[in-house]
Amino acid sequence: MAAVVQWTGREAALLGEAMRWSVREYAARLGVETTTVTRWRNKGSTTKLKPATAEMLDTLKGRCPPEALEVFYASLGGPEATSGPALGPATVTSHKFLPVYVGEDVDLIEGVSCSRGPGGLVRRSTPADHPDAAPESRLHLYECGVSVFHLVQRREVATLGDLAVWRYRTYASDLRWASRRLGDLLPAPHRARVPAFSYVLSAYLLEDSPWEGPNLRSALQLLTTPSVLVNRKHPEAATRLGDDVERALLTEGFEHADVHDFGSSAIALGLAGWSGVAYHPLAPERALPMDAIAALELDVQALWALSSYVLDEIELGRDPVVPSEFGWRFLRGANTRLTAARPQETAQHQLMREAVLATSQLPERLRTAQEALRESGI
Repeated sequence: MAAVVQWTGREAALLGEAMRWSVREYAARLGVETTTVTRWRNKGSTTKLKPATAEMLDTLKGRCPPEALEVFYASLGGPEATSGPALGPATVTSHKFLPVYVGEDVDLIEGVSCSRGPGGLVRRSTPADHPDAAPESRLHLYECGVSVFHLVQRREVATLGDLAVWRYRTYASDLRWASRRLGDLLPAPHRARVPAFSYVLSAYLLEDSPWEGPNLRSALQLLTTPSVLVNRKHPEAATRLGDDVERALLTEGFEHADVHDFGSSAIALGLAGWSGVAYHPLAPERALPMDAIAALELDVQALWALSSYVLDEIELGRDPVVPSEFGWRFLRGANTRLTAARPQETAQHQLMREAVLATSQLPERLRTAQEALRESGI
């Protein structure tokens, strides 16, 4: 997090108390004398901290779990605890991607042909028919044996924490729904073979909100890393952390080493992380259409599922069952198409593609799966 807390002995002592550290443990973590921590507790705000100590506390605070930060910010009290940026409301369009490898059974599901995406993969699609998703939500059926549900859901939320809670509470139920829905589309003898969907990736289009400037960027950061806004001890019953935590994170920002920026000056803000993508057009007529981000994610998630199947089978000591036309040469070609720049690409599109591929770690995974298939003679 950025260094926004004005550290005195009071704030330093409250951070240790929020983490429930003893004087000795707190001092050891910071590399200071125990008498220093004791002085913070006794002297409070009359003790001014050196810049180097404040920097250490900023770093330590950034590593604290959300539950402890909630206690810390609440304990600061005063007008700072309640003033600051608005927490909402916001309008967000959520795009969820649920991939799974089903092998040759993918050919048993009817669908209409679709144009090829950035990876050049042949696919068909059929309506997803999710009870809480927009009609344009689809099940994409890839010729290489992967199915990917793309669920589009528009949400109007009072706070980003509410959106994060919805995200976690629906993930588990959506995974179960996806398995049931896929099974319903298959002939009865094949339903028992439907594999379990294992994860969901989200991409968010932030449409309307009260935020501007640094607060707007912080909101995009929180959309890519929602875990800091909720208590996830029980994912299906996740609860939002308090207003103080969310307001402080909007003010301070939340920097994550694995989040890549693909924004473009005054045109749009865009961030990609391991668990999601967040995008907000500043000049809609010049920004990327959300369809371009979705098209890339569809192919990325399909190839991730295929390479995961290959590597999982190898780890289990089994030969992957993959038709020769989808062997190592197929993976090599898909990797090249995804990673190579194209003359017709805009700078925004290239930055987005590079950010999504870097955070997904798909190119490295494809190369590993490619070598595994080559060694297996596929």
